[in-house]
Amino acid sequence: MTSPVGLHRVLEPNGVLPQAAQRLSTDPAIGADEVRIAVEKLNLDAASFRQLFTKHGGDGDKVRAEVLDIIETRGKMHNPVTGSGGMLIGTVEAVGPESPLGLKPGDRVATLVSLTLTPLNIIDGLDRWDGLSEQVPAVGYAILFGRSIAAKLPADLDPELALAVFDVCGAPALTERVVKKYADRTPGGSGKPSPAPTVAVIGGAGKSGSLALAAARRAGAVRTTGIVPVESERERLVAAELADVVALADARDPVALSAAVETALGRRADVTVVCVDVPGCEHGAILSTADGGTVIFFSMATSFAAAALGAEGLAADVTMLIGNGYAPGHADLALDLLREVPGVRSLFEARLAAD
Repeated sequence: MTSPVGLHRVLEPNGVLPQAAQRLSTDPAIGADEVRIAVEKLNLDAASFRQLFTKHGGDGDKVRAEVLDIIETRGKMHNPVTGSGGMLIGTVEAVGPESPLGLKPGDRVATLVSLTLTPLNIIDGLDRWDGLSEQVPAVGYAILFGRSIAAKLPADLDPELALAVFDVCGAPALTERVVKKYADRTPGGSGKPSPAPTVAVIGGAGKSGSLALAAARRAGAVRTTGIVPVESERERLVAAELADVVALADARDPVALSAAVETALGRRADVTVVCVDVPGCEHGAILSTADGGTVIFFSMATSFAAAALGAEGLAADVTMLIGNGYAPGHADLALDLLREVPGVRSLFEARLAAD
């Protein structure tokens, strides 16, 4: 009997969900509510790829070898250092008779659940991948559970572009939700709308950052700033016209980051969205956020302990959210932003060309 959350695929340890498991079964025989996907490409999440690339000094062969070892050892792509994985695209091979996902054999799909909980078997040794980019051509198969999520690839977009968008589609969905609550709020008893919120996106030139900026503006932000670490990213984000102000700062330097945000917005941000893939950005994000504001951490490099203890030590009255990669309608929302906002599309296409 299969479990809709994949408990039957956990080999060790007993009693945990697939994401927390050390090893999953990759048996290709599917259960009644499972789906088997013929893998075409993996998309490693940014934090995981950066950690592996840095660890191996940019040696693509060593990066490829470690990714293969992780998959073969664990039955999934679950980086033991970052705790993150990524997602994939492929073609539906087989569908169990009780699957609720609405898929059929032949559908080309992107999985919208993490590779850290997806049974995965690779059979080509990743021999078409140079180990130097997040997108990984691959041959193999993956298994989806009854409560997994997948989206059919849109006919009007290149699959690699769609994959890059799906990889981060949770970020704009949550950003829009949070910003809209601030934009719609009214203070108790006055009946007058509060000032529209200001929004800072740390790592605004990246995939999740650019979508978050576009979502914040659409949700009613009065002023936005994108914070980037280097001049080349500043130039790209300025050209994309996604933020009212683009500023340079090292997100790991709390004082410099908060100063850059206050200068750009004229005050601390009501909503700060962290979209960088390096550790050590928690304190700066908290310091950049106004009392009563919200920090959204959309990075797998975030330390819960550093965020919680940092906010306490700074006596910061802020709400902190860990970005959930899922929200109802998140895939369609992200695709709509890509189609409707030229600056978002230009940044995504430039990133893919560089890879």
